[in-house]
Amino acid sequence: MPGMRMTRSKSAGRKPRADAQRNRERILEVAKLAFTRSGANTSLDDIASQAGVGPGTLYRHFPTREELLQAVYRSEMEKLAAAERKFAQTMPPIEALRAWLLLFVDAIETKQLIAPALNTLLGDPKKVFAASYAQMQQAIHALVKRAIKSGDIRKDVEPMDLLRALVGVAYLPSHPDWQQSARRLVDILIAGSRSRHATKKGTPQSESRLPAPP
Repeated sequence: MPGMRMTRSKSAGRKPRADAQRNRERILEVAKLAFTRSGANTSLDDIASQAGVGPGTLYRHFPTREELLQAVYRSEMEKLAAAERKFAQTMPPIEALRAWLLLFVDAIETKQLIAPALNTLLGDPKKVFAASYAQMQQAIHALVKRAIKSGDIRKDVEPMDLLRALVGVAYLPSHPDWQQSARRLVDILIAGSRSRHATKKGTPQSESRLPAPP
């Protein structure tokens, strides 16, 4: 029947798109590890093999090495932006802010590892970083606004100051274990941002049972 043929055609059309999306995500996952481990010149054929796809599939998604590298970075930043929305829905405001800042530390590490490869291939990757900056700015403003509204932190807390403090630790010279310092700094920043109303209540439950760093 015509109706049945139409239904089958639509169903058949969905599967390749779902498979293609899974392939793309798997390629990005493997590529991130490969680029951070081996740099910009890592073999794309090896990435395809480790992702369980053929070279043709990789090149259909990412025709050039530059496009793959940019996609890896953008994917990591999109995950961070999505985490803000998830945390806002599932955690109290102060816990959501802390959990997201810890993920931001991981994102800084990703940028540090991928940036040299982007610099090698693109020369000036500022445009790539600029787009993600807007996402991060929107996310931290939303989290801080929610924590201020709940009374957990002071009204004068500047969202971008929190990020600048963490980035500053990351780029200190001769500081190979900066990640641990940055994670400790997250708790210092949260404690220093607390409102009088929150501190008068004693040790907040949100600080005594904060989630472990990812």
